[in-house]
Amino acid sequence: MTALRHFYRLAGLAAVLVGTFAFSTPSWSDEGNSPLSALTLRGFGTLGIAHSSNGEAQFVRDLTQANGVSNQWSGKIDSVVGIQANYQVNAKFEAVAQIVSRYGSESNFHPEISWAFLKYEPNAYLNFRAGRIGTDFFMGADSRLIGYSYLSVRPSHDFYFPLLFSYVDGVDAQVSKPIGEGILRAKLYKGFAREKSPVADEFLDIDGAPMAGGFLDYQQGTWVWRASYGQIRFNQELPRPISTLRSALSSYSALLGIPSAQSAADELSVAGKLSRFYSLGMIYDNGPLQAHAMVNRMRHEAAAFEDSEAAMFLLGYRIGTVTPFAGYSWVTSQTKFVDTGLRNAGPLAALDANVVRIMADTHAAQNTTTLGMRWDFRRNMALKLQADVIRGGPQSIFPYRRENAPWNGRTNVLSIALDFIL
Repeated sequence: MTALRHFYRLAGLAAVLVGTFAFSTPSWSDEGNSPLSALTLRGFGTLGIAHSSNGEAQFVRDLTQANGVSNQWSGKIDSVVGIQANYQVNAKFEAVAQIVSRYGSESNFHPEISWAFLKYEPNAYLNFRAGRIGTDFFMGADSRLIGYSYLSVRPSHDFYFPLLFSYVDGVDAQVSKPIGEGILRAKLYKGFAREKSPVADEFLDIDGAPMAGGFLDYQQGTWVWRASYGQIRFNQELPRPISTLRSALSSYSALLGIPSAQSAADELSVAGKLSRFYSLGMIYDNGPLQAHAMVNRMRHEAAAFEDSEAAMFLLGYRIGTVTPFAGYSWVTSQTKFVDTGLRNAGPLAALDANVVRIMADTHAAQNTTTLGMRWDFRRNMALKLQADVIRGGPQSIFPYRRENAPWNGRTNVLSIALDFIL
């Protein structure tokens, strides 16, 4: 089934959700004292189309998507439909489940369970969750599939695209404490990843990879500041072509007695190595004015991934039901080097060149200027128009898909999205 047919199916499901939630008169609370009176069902979704001006590479929302959009309009990358159920067991326990359908790693819209946890809240300042919970690697990352909750069509591409994980199976604990005129919150979480990311025509499987992290934030009136940290220890090796290169390096090291070739193979190994994510963020929301500013830094023990820094800024001002917004973001990564010992080894120098070329597949060096408008034309519904002017160099190919040799790192992405919550 083509992605277009999947999109039409998603649009049909969204229409059913809108009709069911928005225009039906019965509610669970009508059941009085029945068990269903403690159950709340909500729906949310985004129907979006996007177009990139450069047909030499496919623009994707993040690393979870196997394919993206190029110089034809497509509804793949931004369209999402979800249903969330909250069941209040008693005053201290709540069960939450969320199912979403979005375009993912297998190039389809197959539904997946994104949240499924039990929450225990012994008092107003402390809560614990266990099960499948959204990740908080960066500020706002745990709700980035709920398009209505943020100003732009999608979270900043330069800032959020490296997050190939949306949830973690594990536990978290959060404590809140009034300090001064604000609230200080701290969270810690630990668990295991359950997703996979497309790599060439195969996948990096992170199912079972241990993850951990936390954040500290302070909210005072209209301001929120946050510092966060997250890490993942990969438990699987990268597939081809990295796996093929590593095997070749190991073979030549044993055959020709070149220790550096084996050392290079070990440096390119991913299994057992950590990737660390650091970020600082600020949100200001006061009446018609909204401002977001965030920076991040990623550090990878594996030489197969380049370290990087990114930043994003977004400003919006509401005028009636319309909110024009503008933003700027950038990402840059640092080239890594491994010594294969084969650079001057005659015919084997080609293998060294392949290592350099494939290591460059995670290189990013671009900036994006964003202009857009959000129109809240109806309660819990918003229509968004957005233009992203992306400027990079030919070597900036991460996280684009299917890039061809004429790719110059420059494209303009136009997006239209209808967001709703029910």
